[in-house]
Formats: sequence, structure tokens, C-alpha cells
Amino acid sequence: MKYLILIGVVFGVIWWLKLSRPAKPSASSSAADTGPQPMVRCAHCGLHLPQNEAIASANAVYCGQAHRDLAEPHA
Repeated sequence: MKYLILIGVVFGVIWWLKLSRPAKPSASSSAADTGPQPMVRCAHCGLHLPQNEAIASANAVYCGQAHRDLAEPHA
């Protein structure tokens, strides 16, 4: 009988710990994670960066506005 009570207490503690923990967000519910992005190379400095973070120009791709301005001066 004492083992049955001990097992009940152990399961009760485990159940209580599971309920008291905050739920983890699942990987599939994250809207920001769209999977791997193709990598592109900055035409000015050669830095590789994800395509969605690059600044595209008519002639090339750049890592930032400053490099785009340095490589392609405006008239």
C-alpha cells in the first residue's frame, strides 16, 4: 500500500511540474522562420548575406545602402 501512495505522489509531482512550465512555441508556428534563404554576394565588399536582407540595384546586389552608393554614384 505504501508503494502505491509513493507512486501516486511521484506522478502527481511530475504532473504538477508539467503544468507549471510555460508552453514552448512550436517551430512550425513561427511566421518569421521561412526556411533557408539563397545567399548572394555584395558587389562592393564581397560579403555573403541572405537574399532577403540584400539591397538590389539595377546592376548588382549590395549588403547595405552605403555600399550601393559607393559603387553606383548618383548623378
